[in-house]
Amino acid sequence: MTTTTHWTLAARAAKMNPSVIREILKVTERPGIISFAGGLPSSKTFPVAEFEAACAKVLHDDPAGALQYAASEGYGPLRELVASQLPWKVDPAQVLITTGSQQGLDLVAKVLIDAGSRVLVESPTYLGAVMAFTPMEPDVVSVASDDEGVDVADLESKTDGARFLYVLPNFQNPTGRTMSEARRVALSAHAARTGLPLMEDNPYGDLWFDAPPPAPLTARNPEGGIYLGSFSKVLAPGLRMGFVVAPKAVYPKLLQAKQAADLHSPGFNQRLIFEVMQGGFLDRHVPKIRALYKAQRDAMLQALAQHFPNADTQRETSLTWNTPAGGMFLWARLPAGMDAVALLPHAVDKGVAFVPGAPFYAGGGDPRTMRLSFVTPSVEEIQRGVAALAQAIQEQRKVGP
Repeated sequence: MTTTTHWTLAARAAKMNPSVIREILKVTERPGIISFAGGLPSSKTFPVAEFEAACAKVLHDDPAGALQYAASEGYGPLRELVASQLPWKVDPAQVLITTGSQQGLDLVAKVLIDAGSRVLVESPTYLGAVMAFTPMEPDVVSVASDDEGVDVADLESKTDGARFLYVLPNFQNPTGRTMSEARRVALSAHAARTGLPLMEDNPYGDLWFDAPPPAPLTARNPEGGIYLGSFSKVLAPGLRMGFVVAPKAVYPKLLQAKQAADLHSPGFNQRLIFEVMQGGFLDRHVPKIRALYKAQRDAMLQALAQHFPNADTQRETSLTWNTPAGGMFLWARLPAGMDAVALLPHAVDKGVAFVPGAPFYAGGGDPRTMRLSFVTPSVEEIQRGVAALAQAIQEQRKVGP
């Protein structure tokens, strides 16, 4: 006799949904598609030779330590190196090595969010953060934002009772915008006055093109912020290495959440990163990434200007876009009456893909927006892809949704 097992899922499981972006990317996997959709670093930037040498050194010098269980806080020398390279005084004891900065988001959510807690985010914001917060059943509230970042006037009415404000000040995903110095000053002053904790996510801050961004928010009030960083964008995402810098009042609970999640991040990978970073490697390597990404951003801007020459004067009838000062993304907006989700399959039919912008807004947002990534296609592919996108937009405007 065979019986049927009845699995009863936790209530929070019903709130977990697949990543909209990951689902969209499945549509773009056809051979020959030029993808502006993925948020992937260019594989051209991976320091393969340096990692090969580091693998040999780590396995020769400390194979037992590299392959054994390790401290949950992370590899001590790497924590010290992280602390030494941040632009404010950080005790290495405040650095927690995580399995990608995405795990940092998850740990903070578990430690700071109760069901019904108010969590504040930019508009739009990083979708992966909202996905990390959602299982804890918060009330996610968007704060109005513009090209300079969070609108502090709008934040005033939403701060009371909020557990934290999550922000990406530098070359934000999805918009590519950078929070201005004036806005950082205002936001930091507001947070200090009201006691609002800030959760600052900075995976792209090193990828500036002409000038570095202003000082981090956390540097202005270290006890009032949690800072997330990543090695994915400057070394390699496949190693899944990131870090959290947390005030001593919060750090022990983040560590306990880390212990419950995975005991520790891979010690071998941590040693690899430490070895590769020796001798100021990033000072030599990251400028090469910046140069590559800037050239590809410029190629996309040039192609957009060529195919949408009336963008400045006819903003409601043309595609419009911003000019990011670093990072990996450009934010665009379709002509009035169009919907990026509806446009996507037509664009894919023309051989190009992008990510619609609406899913990046907590609670829904502007259906005309789209995120374009310029770092993985070649310059020639960018030119062909923008031409295909322009054709898809033109044809879709004629026939409607």
